[in-house]
Amino acid sequence: MIYKIYKIALRECRILMINPVYLTCMIVFPVIVTFFFTTLMNEGQPQEMPVGVVDLDKTSTSRNLIRRLDGFQTSNVVAYYPNVNEARRAIQRNEIYAFLYIPNGTTSSLFASRQPKISLYYSNVSLTAGALLFKDLKTVALLGSAGVGQATMRAKGFTDDQIKTFLQPIALDLHMINNPWANYNMYLSTMLIPGILMLFMFLITTYTLGTELKLKKSKNWFAMAGNNTIIALTGKLLPEFLVFLSIFYVYMYYLFGYLQFPHPGGVWMLMLLGLLAVLSSIGFGIFIFGIVPSLRMSMSVCSLWAMLGFTTCGATFPVFAMNPAIEGIAQLFPLRHYNMIFQTCVFNGFPFVDAWFNFMALGIFACLPLFVLKAIKRAMLTYIYIP
Repeated sequence: MIYKIYKIALRECRILMINPVYLTCMIVFPVIVTFFFTTLMNEGQPQEMPVGVVDLDKTSTSRNLIRRLDGFQTSNVVAYYPNVNEARRAIQRNEIYAFLYIPNGTTSSLFASRQPKISLYYSNVSLTAGALLFKDLKTVALLGSAGVGQATMRAKGFTDDQIKTFLQPIALDLHMINNPWANYNMYLSTMLIPGILMLFMFLITTYTLGTELKLKKSKNWFAMAGNNTIIALTGKLLPEFLVFLSIFYVYMYYLFGYLQFPHPGGVWMLMLLGLLAVLSSIGFGIFIFGIVPSLRMSMSVCSLWAMLGFTTCGATFPVFAMNPAIEGIAQLFPLRHYNMIFQTCVFNGFPFVDAWFNFMALGIFACLPLFVLKAIKRAMLTYIYIP
């Protein structure tokens, strides 16, 4: 049995070296994707986003507010506009993401305690940019009122401790666990890159099996395995498994070793998660081909499944907040369980038992080919390829 697996694996290695599709999808594209996403978000958060100002007050107080806004890391005041319409058109032309409107008489109303209103306009087409700029604009508005209150209370003879207690009666002590920098790269790259790697594994697995039918070599392949489906699949997919596992571990070393992404769960948990991710992805690809033994259709189903996995994995929108039916369907996607294990056992460092269901689910995905062995054998020995 081992000799048969060895001979089939050698045959597959020759196919891998001849066909450039394998080199491209198994090595070149995964490396490009890894570097693309990690360099795209290498700053952690968007910085120096363009902001405009409509300052009709033109006083030292309004200029101080603008300087404070420009001093924030995520905001960069790039233009001044004479009125709101001009600033609005600048947002529509994508020249700025937000603008601060300070009406005439703001400073005099502040000192007279008449509660003037300043307006914050921001585009929420990009949720990240809108949320970050809204935070900056709101903070500037609060700092302006606090500054005036501080000056007034000092003029009345209050001490600094009394002023601090009055302006901020409750002090907040915030702690962002495991990612105090709010680094989007650490949140998104650890989900997007594995999801794309799983997509390549789905497609290559079905492509490898489908081309045997397409090139009419499936009977010769099974003859080398003595018509044993397990031996045939093991020998054929062993080289792909080793290449994908190596690529997955290289990706993990680059993120968690070279870029120093936090991983309180430890290296061994990362290695176990990478192994399960590769086994479950290849197993799922074999299962889909067994259900739909067609090169074109099986690759289409795997592509659709991988794309839906990005939505249902829960990295950007929590699954428990979705429709209950979708919450149940989300368990059918390997990326969902990969992301849950990563967040639970790697990112937060919780023990294995806290994610036992997700480990079990990835194990089930890896064992799915056992249910379609007869279907694959029948397809390889009797089916005729239809383009």
